[in-house]
Amino acid sequence: MNNYYPKSKVEIRGFTAKHYDALMNTITLGRYSSFIEEAIQLMKIKSDDKIIDLGSGTGRNACLMVKQLSKKGKLVGLDISEDMIAQFKKNCAGFSNTGIINKRIDRDLGYKMYFDKAFTSFVLHGFPQEVRKQIIGSTCRALKKNGEFFILDYNEFSLKEMSFYLKIPFKLIECPYAFSFIKKDWKKILAEEGFGQFEEYTFFRKYIRLLKAKKIS
Repeated sequence: MNNYYPKSKVEIRGFTAKHYDALMNTITLGRYSSFIEEAIQLMKIKSDDKIIDLGSGTGRNACLMVKQLSKKGKLVGLDISEDMIAQFKKNCAGFSNTGIINKRIDRDLGYKMYFDKAFTSFVLHGFPQEVRKQIIGSTCRALKKNGEFFILDYNEFSLKEMSFYLKIPFKLIECPYAFSFIKKDWKKILAEEGFGQFEEYTFFRKYIRLLKAKKIS
């Protein structure tokens, strides 16, 4: 796998990829599974939804989503890590209406007004700002009118006001791009790309947020 953004830590391979879910559980003090499950419940997935999962990783989230789909529904995962893709295929092997494509999400997704929902989890913060906007724009094009984009990632907050026992691991673990991500007004940025009617839900002392945005143009 090429490292397109050397400062990013979302392009995962090797040991980290193979143990990603366990590492996330450790980093979040064992809370990762619970807020992921809650976030996906908040998506209110319909049985016939078509969902695109951007940076789908091990398939852990995809499996939770596809369980709510009927045979009329469909989930397409995108990732560029062969290690992650191998885990996705193994974890989601029991679902006939889901699959994963080795594809970069920072380029046009190749779909137009096809999906009812788009989901991304702890991926968007790992890119430069201009690339984040490209991803948002491409996602908007891939969604149907009134389609919904769900971004599970860091909330907007001041690092200076963060508790020291959380600030230290954040500084050690996260890539430089994350420090700019938490300062951005994401509702304003999404609105500029054709989204509106926002809803938000917070987790982990409000440092993590599920932001729902509806395609309105």
